[in-house]
Amino acid sequence: MGKLVIVGTVAFDAIETPFGKTDKILGGAATFIGLAASQFNIDTAAVSVVGGDFPQEYLDLLTDKNINIDGVEIIKEGKTFFWSGKYHNDMNSRDTLATELNVLADFDPKVPEAYKDAEVVMLGNLHPIVQTSVLNQMSESPKMVILDTMNFWMDCALDELHDVIKRVDVITINDEEARQLTGEYSLVVAARKIHAMGPQYVVIKKGEHGALLFHDDNVFYAPALPLEEVFDPTGAGDTFAGGFAGYLAKTEDYSFENMKNAVIYGSTLASFCVEKFGTERMQNLTKDEVEYRLKEFKQLTSFNIELS
Repeated sequence: MGKLVIVGTVAFDAIETPFGKTDKILGGAATFIGLAASQFNIDTAAVSVVGGDFPQEYLDLLTDKNINIDGVEIIKEGKTFFWSGKYHNDMNSRDTLATELNVLADFDPKVPEAYKDAEVVMLGNLHPIVQTSVLNQMSESPKMVILDTMNFWMDCALDELHDVIKRVDVITINDEEARQLTGEYSLVVAARKIHAMGPQYVVIKKGEHGALLFHDDNVFYAPALPLEEVFDPTGAGDTFAGGFAGYLAKTEDYSFENMKNAVIYGSTLASFCVEKFGTERMQNLTKDEVEYRLKEFKQLTSFNIELS
């Protein structure tokens, strides 16, 4: 199986939803991606930065999940990145209450030497210059580079974002971001335009309405599993990306057919993430639970029809 390098935030979140609120808890893109990827027992390393206020127990949690943290820099005199948000009743929209970059403001990623030959690189949502820096440090060309980004970087670092998009194999963004990046309302047309920017595969996430995978003229749609309760959507997109990247690193099969399975795994893991606040559900997720939910997904999407 292949090595996986994850670059992204390891952070504090404070979250309020219609179901309750938290003080500072463990969050960050690299955290959610890493916890999802840990389901596949692959050789994974996280590249990030935290402050001296970051608890050792959180670092221990990552290492207990077999996530190498040699690339997580600890700046003793600094404070860890912090985000606070409040979700509306529909759980799809939210207000950002606070964003404190702290040590992330001057983040200079350093990929551990033992992971510079990683087959799969997952570029979590960060400044495109940071994402590019990670790619420049790889000693061998990765077999699969996956990029996650957001509309904030489209607003303030579009040229740098285009530069990194040229170098990736897969981009994962939501439908609103795909429309902003391309200026197209149709997601099919938007995906075609993003293909032309460089990526072979385009994954467009639609939250509770599932995800679309595009490759050339091929399209695959994976629904989201209908859930009785969505407790906290924070980290669901990163969990999807972690499941997607982890499955590809595990199988080392980067074909369109296997990408479909990766999308299903990502969607499955994301469906667990939203069931509790923050990373709580992902910390204790068992393989049996994942297996059972994968079967539910199969039943949801499987049918026989007579074609005349």
